[in-house]
Amino acid sequence: MSHLKLNISIIVLLFCLSSCNKYDSNGKIIKDYEELNKANWLLGEWEKKDSIGVLQENWKTLNDSTFSGNSFFILEKGDTVHSETIELMEDKEHLIYIATVKGENNGLPIPFLMIESTDSILVFENKKHDYPQKIKYQLNKDNSIMAIISGKQKGKESVEKYLMKKK
Repeated sequence: MSHLKLNISIIVLLFCLSSCNKYDSNGKIIKDYEELNKANWLLGEWEKKDSIGVLQENWKTLNDSTFSGNSFFILEKGDTVHSETIELMEDKEHLIYIATVKGENNGLPIPFLMIESTDSILVFENKKHDYPQKIKYQLNKDNSIMAIISGKQKGKESVEKYLMKKK
């Protein structure tokens, strides 16, 4: 009798555990990417215009675990002086910001690990990178975002802030 109770208990436990999962139409488990979902406010087209030129940053959903983006700065006269591709990827419960900057680091991607997140702030860090070592995005109450890159540059602390509005 005790074996029967044990077997029933195991079956009930397995059923409870499996019912916590979500499945797609093909029967595959749908994973929840909680940290990436916190960054949904980053999706869309962002822009900062000034007398020098235009900074644009665009984000879209690539798949269930990754956002892809690009960032570029175009001078008033039309020359692109900065261009990078970005991925925001959740892998094994870590959110990683991966930047590939044209003309830098031999074209290799540079990973930044998330060190802080809230509903309106994302902070990523790579202490081994030359500059920046930290990247922060902050959603403001007026639905603009502030992108802040910081760290040591040529031995001195440096901070650059970019206030962007949604297009």
